[in-house]
Amino acid sequence: MPTEADRTGPAPGALLLCRAVPGAVAPVAHLLRERMQLTRAGDGWSVLVPEGGPWRDAGEPVDRVVTGWATALAVGAPWPVLALWWDADHAGFTLASGFRRPVGFVWLASGVPVGEEEAMRTFAARVGLDPVLDLQALDQLTKTDSAADARARMRGLLAVLARVGVSLPPAVVPGEPADRLREAAALQPDSLPVEWPGLREAVAERDTVDHSRLGPWMPWTGDPRARALALAQMAAGVPLIAWGLRRPSGGWGWATAGVLLLTHGALVLAYTVTHPRD
Repeated sequence: MPTEADRTGPAPGALLLCRAVPGAVAPVAHLLRERMQLTRAGDGWSVLVPEGGPWRDAGEPVDRVVTGWATALAVGAPWPVLALWWDADHAGFTLASGFRRPVGFVWLASGVPVGEEEAMRTFAARVGLDPVLDLQALDQLTKTDSAADARARMRGLLAVLARVGVSLPPAVVPGEPADRLREAAALQPDSLPVEWPGLREAVAERDTVDHSRLGPWMPWTGDPRARALALAQMAAGVPLIAWGLRRPSGGWGWATAGVLLLTHGALVLAYTVTHPRD
């Protein structure tokens, strides 16, 4: 007999894949102020499993929230962020990389593609997939296939990404309930919880992280690009906040990304003033 979940489709959820080791991702992920579980997801990749308060408690569209998060995480970081998301009616992904416009693709729950093929080509190039063999596999995900629903499409995407090192932990499967995903991620030996520790504690972490992987993201790295990046983050943050607040719904993720960029940029500038380099 079908369950309520079978009738209504999966509850909204998401995974954030970062092309960096957990030790490099954790200090940046703290800034999102969202409870998440972080663990390794293959060779040179990590996965963040969010608790999902914005779409579970506030009713925000999951795709827009995680696109905002991915954009905020990727701006200034030396690695891209891939958000996988799903709800009762759709599933898809968004890739954010630096200050470039995010690129993504969407499928209906039935698996019908509603994205643009050009987006897949851009995605393949930015991730570093083979422009011939891997792109052919991705192209199949943009074609109609009555035997493949949205979850099957996501599995197909992950199969292609395995060629660049992506390997999700056991039971961390797109489409599963958020609590089940976080429990599965927490069982991994290198897993750790991520939540905002407060500014004092965040600064105290600077001696325990790999600064060379963070680049200019954190203000104490000493990277000469930090001041310029801070100004760029603040300049990008203001219009994101305004754009998010103007939307009657669905702007929460973008507004959060804007606040993160503005706050972090101000923090970097303040730090470079109070802690000048020798």
